[in-house]
Amino acid sequence: MKEINAYENAKKQIKNSISLIWDEKYEKYLDVLSNPKRILEVNIPVKMDDGSIKVFIWYRSQHNDTKWPFKWGIRFHQDVSRDEVKALSIWMSLKTSVVWLPLWWGKWGIIVDPKTLSARELEELSRWYVRAIFSYLWAEKDVPAPDVNTNWQVMAWMMDEYSKLAWVNVPWSFTWKPLDLGGSKWRETATSMWWVYVLEKYLEIVWDDVKWKTFVVQWAWNVWLNFAEILVRLWAKLLAISDSRWWIYSKDGLDIQKIVSLKKDRKSVTDYSWVDFITNEEILEIETDILVPAALENQITSENAENIKSKIILELANGPVTPEADYILNKNNIVVIPDVLANAWWVMVSYFEQVQNNANYYWSEEEVDTKLKSQIQLATTRVVDKSREKWIDLRKWAYVLSLKTIIDSMILRW
Repeated sequence: MKEINAYENAKKQIKNSISLIWDEKYEKYLDVLSNPKRILEVNIPVKMDDGSIKVFIWYRSQHNDTKWPFKWGIRFHQDVSRDEVKALSIWMSLKTSVVWLPLWWGKWGIIVDPKTLSARELEELSRWYVRAIFSYLWAEKDVPAPDVNTNWQVMAWMMDEYSKLAWVNVPWSFTWKPLDLGGSKWRETATSMWWVYVLEKYLEIVWDDVKWKTFVVQWAWNVWLNFAEILVRLWAKLLAISDSRWWIYSKDGLDIQKIVSLKKDRKSVTDYSWVDFITNEEILEIETDILVPAALENQITSENAENIKSKIILELANGPVTPEADYILNKNNIVVIPDVLANAWWVMVSYFEQVQNNANYYWSEEEVDTKLKSQIQLATTRVVDKSREKWIDLRKWAYVLSLKTIIDSMILRW
């Protein structure tokens, strides 16, 4: 499969969406929105356990701060690139806008496979980055959170390092922290419930239901597993799921509790007996009602879009469907619930955590869930209703709404 540039895809999506606003005053902002405001590249030297010094490259992209502070996701992955981080920062701005959050977006990324590092090396790398860019970090301006291969422990280390350098405890400087350090209650469940609420609301609007639907999930990580558990409880059937290395399938349905137990024991899904082992390409092309690409970007492209047999694609990854694939999927009447709507889950909960940290007042699980459900149902209705009215696919209309929000703010200030 040919290499696909995520940043070029993001720019194409913005261009295609601005053209639908039918107003020249918006089109002149195309170049501004297609280019992040600021890119920072940092080389971080870390002393390894064997005594050697290894340099890791970090990228930070700040897309747009016309209206609000930046909100970040920190990604640790061996394939991180400058263009990928730029694309992700653009998608994140669109995400926060479509769900009416008072945040714009950026992205952090480091070129590293964290599985190759010891716990000490990972901590050293996390703390060194905060030290290296402390002069560029402000708790009121930049608020990072985790992304691929980062978690609450990394956030705890980074928040602690920032607080040491600032000479004062600053819990709101990073979000998705452990509960004992100011993390929000209901966080893990809220993540999964966001996806369920998006899917349920969409199906409700089109006079359908989750019950008896079949679904496929690409990536058996903790919150993705939680999402799969919830759908199974709603009488949906899980046909296939994957982890970072392997993919399993059963036309009769998989036992989600068995998979959860395997992952808790740090085992692979391949330890599941009496199932078919399949490839990543095959899992995407299974005939199913709902396909959930939840790993990395560029999973469905012009090369495999014609082979997709699902009725609905729920994008839980960032940018898993390319613009060229979008065209093919639309032609084949496959509905894509786009990442900017479906995958805004953690920024919402991160925002809730940031608000609680600043107020030094913490909500109950019920309060978090009520606020989350209200926000996503409003945003989903706003996108789906207008999309159906205008006969425009969900992604384009979500982008139109987001871009109008951003540009209107720019017009007022400029």
